[in-house]
Amino acid sequence: MNPSEPNSAETLSSKMKDVIDVLAMQREKRNTLQKSITIDYSGANDTFTVSRFIFECGYKLEAHPLTIATAAILYHRFIREASSSGYDNYLIASTCLYLGGKVKDDSLKIRDVMNVAYNTLHRGSQPLELGDQYWSMRDAIVQAELLIMRMLKFQVSPDHPHRYLLHYLRSLQAWFGEEEWSKYPVAKTSMSLLQDFHHSPSVLDYPPNLTAIACINLSLQIYGVVVPLMDECDQQPWFNVFCKDLTRDKLWEIMEKIMAAYDEEPETRDN
Repeated sequence: MNPSEPNSAETLSSKMKDVIDVLAMQREKRNTLQKSITIDYSGANDTFTVSRFIFECGYKLEAHPLTIATAAILYHRFIREASSSGYDNYLIASTCLYLGGKVKDDSLKIRDVMNVAYNTLHRGSQPLELGDQYWSMRDAIVQAELLIMRMLKFQVSPDHPHRYLLHYLRSLQAWFGEEEWSKYPVAKTSMSLLQDFHHSPSVLDYPPNLTAIACINLSLQIYGVVVPLMDECDQQPWFNVFCKDLTRDKLWEIMEKIMAAYDEEPETRDN
């Protein structure tokens, strides 16, 4: 540990057990999201809850994780560009999911997006019939898509941390060796942290390669894993192999932002 960073280290250490518990809870929620966990979105317009809506709808649509991450990023960017007041946040979120499917070549039909979004907002409702309400909602999504595209200056293909994450994990796996690497779910936990971080607009604040490194380092810290071969590199931190300019202070900052995303999570209730 760098002695010049006692405050950051102490903060992370005090939160580590809570983070492990939160990760376990998050994985359980993903597995039971459509079966037993009910989130009431009525009257809730905070960023975390709307982001969770994107994730829940994405899981129900069996969308690719990159599609869901793209939708979340588009939503966060839109909210930063335009005040959320005056917009239907769940309409914007649904549209971002539909647009994310287009960006990532993930076949999400507009009718499926509409029905899943409507049923998620109105639990137990029947699929929309081809009537005024259906066509009104469809037109709203089409118009919202054009609005989002204009607001984001048609730059709707984000540079995702996921590709950096996979590259770094493959390199680390080679350093560890297959047997040692398989002892710890570092890769799975890193991906879970990255996906969960997309619930927070803070995901926009850092370069994608640094976000990927922070997710991996947090996973290593959680399981108490030390990267091998570093003693042969003049005590150079493992992450400087991938990003030589990344400081420990910056890395701790991003890790704390990732953990802070869990503090925003509202309570859920069983059906």
